[in-house]
Amino acid sequence: MNKKPVRKAVIPVAGFGTRLLPVTKAVPKELLPIVDLPAIQVIVEECIQSGIEEVIFITGRGKGGIEDHFDYNYELESLLEERGKLKELERVREISGMIRTIAVRQKKPLGLGHAIFCARELVGDEHFMVLLPDDIISSTPTCTRQMIDVFERYGQAVVSLMRVPKTQTHHYGIVTGEAWSPGLHRIRTLVEKPAPEIAPSDLAIIGRYLLPPDIFKYLEGARPDESGEIQLTDALARLARERALVGFEFEGLRHDVGDKLGFLTANISYGLQHPEIGPRFREYMKERIAAGDFD
Repeated sequence: MNKKPVRKAVIPVAGFGTRLLPVTKAVPKELLPIVDLPAIQVIVEECIQSGIEEVIFITGRGKGGIEDHFDYNYELESLLEERGKLKELERVREISGMIRTIAVRQKKPLGLGHAIFCARELVGDEHFMVLLPDDIISSTPTCTRQMIDVFERYGQAVVSLMRVPKTQTHHYGIVTGEAWSPGLHRIRTLVEKPAPEIAPSDLAIIGRYLLPPDIFKYLEGARPDESGEIQLTDALARLARERALVGFEFEGLRHDVGDKLGFLTANISYGLQHPEIGPRFREYMKERIAAGDFD
């Protein structure tokens, strides 16, 4: 069994965020706020809470603000210190020192598989996490930590799964396989975004993957699809055939923040839990319900 710890995470952030236009025309979707945190910071904090030591961003044109967010801002820190805003100063310094981050440029939008392939030299020969920033998952322990625990138990690659309505299968990669135990599956086949009438199951892959370094060999040999993109699903299918791929039904609440409705539900959910505004926000929601605003 593989005992080497999972230390690195790859986070692809090169996408255009077209589902959230027009706000994403000039602002990276990853920097849109979940209450008072950029969405990308919520993802990075999940990595930290899971024991990850290094985050590799796969960036694209116009995404420099993501790197800036996790870098030092000496002018801002000096200004806050001069004005005696020590609480704000502490929070800013915490962000810049929270974890080691590295950025790699994906020069062309050639798909998720290609984005992950861009990280091959930095990942090296280690197992690593991939977290898609559109998927924010609220859970204790984190979804990433749950997956690392599965990996440490079985020593195989792991993808996170969630059951979805059959009418929604065309939005996801759908898997089939044998159940090992409640919530665990040995994946045999993967189908990318099947129509509801031909979907082989209701088990969908959600944006968390724990992958072996061999995935880069499979991605290098993968053929582009009709749109010219390298799909991660094809490499995962080969991994499932030649080695093993574990599907894990995580425990937690998932929000697709790349979608308008998911972005709103994430802000409501995190707003209700927020230590500063949560109680007042909860009272506000109760008042609005009592007033019949949601009838």
